[in-house]
Amino acid sequence: MEASVVDLRYKMSEVLNALAKRERVSILYHGKIRGVIIPVEERPEIKVSDHPFFGISSGEKKKVEEVMDSLRGGRYRDI
Repeated sequence: MEASVVDLRYKMSEVLNALAKRERVSILYHGKIRGVIIPVEERPEIKVSDHPFFGISSGEKKKVEEVMDSLRGGRYRDI
């Protein structure tokens, strides 16, 4: 879809409908393309239990905080 600056002001519902249909919207200013609005890529939602780290430490004796601190590292770990 092509939309002028005036269309963005007065016909925003049509622009939003085009984005809902996964169309790219070219913004025109004095007949020349100034920019493009691209629809957002939707990420599939995953559950926490589907994450690879979930349940990996079921036999771990450390507390969760200790395991996470060892994974994240300290403030000066990169030096």
